[in-house]
Amino acid sequence: MSSIRTRLFAILMAATGAVWLSALVWLQYATQRDVERVLDRRLEEAAHMVASLIADGGIGADAAARAVAGAPSAPTPPRSATEAPALPHGAHRYARQLSCQVWGLDGQLIGESGGAPGGRLAEDGEGFADTTVSGEVWRVFTLVDRVHGIRVMVGDAQSVRADLVRGVLLGLAVPGLLALPALAGLIWLALARGLAPLERMARALSARGAQDLSPLDTAGSTPRELAPMGRALNDLLARLADARRRERDFTAFAAHELKTPLAGLRTQAQVASIAPDAETRNHALSRLVAGVDRSDRLVRQLLAMAATEAESGAGAAPRPGAAVLSDCVQDLTMLAAGRGVKLAIHDDGGSWISRQPAFLALALRNLIENAIHASPPGATVDITARRQDDRIRLRIEDRGPGIAAGDRDRVTERFYRGSGRPVSGSGLGLAIVVAAAGRMQGTLTLAPRPAGGERAELSLPAA
Repeated sequence: MSSIRTRLFAILMAATGAVWLSALVWLQYATQRDVERVLDRRLEEAAHMVASLIADGGIGADAAARAVAGAPSAPTPPRSATEAPALPHGAHRYARQLSCQVWGLDGQLIGESGGAPGGRLAEDGEGFADTTVSGEVWRVFTLVDRVHGIRVMVGDAQSVRADLVRGVLLGLAVPGLLALPALAGLIWLALARGLAPLERMARALSARGAQDLSPLDTAGSTPRELAPMGRALNDLLARLADARRRERDFTAFAAHELKTPLAGLRTQAQVASIAPDAETRNHALSRLVAGVDRSDRLVRQLLAMAATEAESGAGAAPRPGAAVLSDCVQDLTMLAAGRGVKLAIHDDGGSWISRQPAFLALALRNLIENAIHASPPGATVDITARRQDDRIRLRIEDRGPGIAAGDRDRVTERFYRGSGRPVSGSGLGLAIVVAAAGRMQGTLTLAPRPAGGERAELSLPAA
């Protein structure tokens, strides 16, 4: 894969070449147009000058023609065109490029300049015309002076004009073409200097170790264009560091929490196996069942937390919210009955759809399960669903001891177990609810219930 510098260099050189070629094409057109105009004006002025010289009677027609063409005139009587002296050796290449012929209106040649073509420069008429004489194309201006009975023709060869335009273009193009390598070098150096901050950032990232998640230094000499990339990378590094910290905490907590119940299960199993009587055996077995239940809940909550953080279940098909709530209550009915607690549903939410039923079930199950464990035997856990504007509010209320004032600010943190929480709790239930609510763009509110207990309210958008 080509580098950014190489691609930019190729793009800039292609753009420069296209602009350069366009400039040459336009220069050729503009130069040729301007040269044509200048030379046409010169032909017209030369023809008027010859006519005025003849009309004033100062010189003859042949001498006037030679004067226009650049040959020196003498004070002696007029000579024929063939007697006009040649220019000195080494004259410039545009010498005698103008040719002049003076014709009478009767069609007789009165005089012509040296170097004029053998044939007639133009046909009868006046003004500008392009004619071919002896196989060469000429640009001719004809001036008719009917008072003096003459027709003055002044022309130059188109090849001379083309040569003049070509000379101008070569004079401009050759230096430009010779400057292209220098321009390419300057562009390459400019790109190298401009991309240097990006290369420095790439080297800094490459030199980092796998464990180094510290933020990049985006202050100081970092260009404004790279600042968003630096902020995005720092945000990514921060999220990676947080995910790694959560993973370490999760692994350490899981190892610690599973180690304790597993050791207890092993101990109770040993006690049951060597129990001297049925009462001791039954007690050990009951403790073994309680340990299994605790381990089962802990494993389920650990898996639920991992699934919530991984956003699993977000692609499940939408379901009616009332059906999700009913399923959760039905699943926890046996747990509530075993603890002597009743579950009461007050559904005033009407018809609403949960687009993420897996997260909704996860949050409701943890809230209801926490309420069941916190409630004393004979108490009722009230579960209310009501609609308010475009949101659904799900309220779970128990008659337990509630959350201590000192723990209320931290009770939703992962693995935090306050002074008022049961010893068997894992400290994950409310953290799972907060995470699931966040996935559903909802919020969790905890508040003391009047006359004792706790009120947990889950506010969600009603689809």
